[in-house]
Amino acid sequence: MQEALMQQGLDITLFGMGIVFTFLLLLVICTTVMSRVMTRFFPEAEPAAAPSPASAGQSTVGNARLRKIIEEAIKQHRNRPK
Repeated sequence: MQEALMQQGLDITLFGMGIVFTFLLLLVICTTVMSRVMTRFFPEAEPAAAPSPASAGQSTVGNARLRKIIEEAIKQHRNRPK
Protein backbone atom coordinates (compact mmCIF):
# COMPACT_ATOMS: atom_id res chain seq x y z
CA MET A 1 0.00 0.00 0.00
CA GLN A 2 2.75 2.43 1.00
CA GLU A 3 4.74 1.74 -2.19
CA ALA A 4 1.73 2.40 -4.42
CA LEU A 5 1.09 5.69 -2.63
CA MET A 6 4.73 6.75 -3.08
CA GLN A 7 4.58 5.75 -6.77
CA GLN A 8 1.43 7.82 -7.29
CA GLY A 9 3.05 10.81 -5.56
CA LEU A 10 6.13 10.50 -7.75
CA ASP A 11 4.00 10.19 -10.90
CA ILE A 12 1.97 13.30 -10.03
CA THR A 13 5.13 15.23 -9.19
CA LEU A 14 6.85 14.36 -12.46
CA PHE A 15 3.67 15.03 -14.45
CA GLY A 16 3.30 18.48 -12.82
CA MET A 17 6.94 19.38 -13.35
CA GLY A 18 6.67 18.26 -16.98
CA ILE A 19 3.65 20.49 -17.57
CA VAL A 20 5.38 23.51 -15.98
CA PHE A 21 8.56 22.89 -18.00
CA THR A 22 6.58 22.56 -21.22
CA PHE A 23 4.63 25.76 -20.51
CA LEU A 24 7.80 27.74 -19.76
CA LEU A 25 9.51 26.40 -22.87
CA LEU A 26 6.49 27.38 -24.98
CA LEU A 27 6.47 30.82 -23.35
CA VAL A 28 10.14 31.41 -24.20
CA ILE A 29 9.62 30.28 -27.80
CA CYS A 30 6.54 32.50 -28.27
CA THR A 31 8.30 35.51 -26.73
CA THR A 32 11.32 35.03 -29.00
CA VAL A 33 9.14 34.71 -32.10
CA MET A 34 7.09 37.79 -31.19
CA SER A 35 10.26 39.78 -30.56
CA ARG A 36 11.66 38.86 -33.95
CA VAL A 37 8.38 39.69 -35.70
CA MET A 38 8.18 43.09 -34.00
CA THR A 39 11.78 44.03 -34.83
CA ARG A 40 11.35 42.89 -38.44
CA PHE A 41 8.06 44.63 -39.24
CA PHE A 42 8.30 47.57 -36.81
CA PRO A 43 11.97 48.65 -36.62
CA GLU A 44 13.00 51.28 -34.11
CA ALA A 45 12.76 54.88 -35.23
CA GLU A 46 15.92 56.59 -36.43
CA PRO A 47 17.51 58.88 -33.83
CA ALA A 48 16.70 62.56 -34.22
CA ALA A 49 19.27 64.75 -35.95
CA ALA A 50 21.51 66.96 -33.82
CA PRO A 51 19.92 70.32 -32.99
CA SER A 52 20.97 73.31 -35.04
CA PRO A 53 23.24 75.93 -33.42
CA ALA A 54 20.34 78.41 -33.21
CA SER A 55 18.22 76.08 -31.10
CA ALA A 56 21.26 74.98 -29.07
CA GLY A 57 21.39 78.44 -27.44
CA GLN A 58 17.75 78.17 -26.41
CA SER A 59 18.39 74.69 -25.03
CA THR A 60 21.26 75.99 -22.88
CA VAL A 61 18.99 78.66 -21.40
CA GLY A 62 16.34 76.01 -20.72
CA ASN A 63 18.89 73.71 -19.08
CA ALA A 64 20.16 76.52 -16.85
CA ARG A 65 16.60 77.34 -15.78
CA LEU A 66 15.85 73.67 -15.10
CA ARG A 67 19.06 73.31 -13.10
CA LYS A 68 18.11 76.35 -10.98
CA ILE A 69 14.64 74.90 -10.32
CA ILE A 70 16.11 71.55 -9.28
CA GLU A 71 18.64 73.20 -6.97
CA GLU A 72 15.87 75.20 -5.26
CA ALA A 73 13.76 72.06 -4.82
CA ILE A 74 16.70 70.25 -3.21
CA LYS A 75 17.32 73.19 -0.85
CA GLN A 76 13.66 73.22 0.20
CA HIS A 77 13.69 69.49 0.76
CA ARG A 78 16.83 69.62 2.93
CA ASN A 79 15.60 72.61 4.96
CA ARG A 80 12.15 71.28 5.81
CA PRO A 81 11.57 70.35 9.47
CA LYS A 82 11.78 66.72 10.41
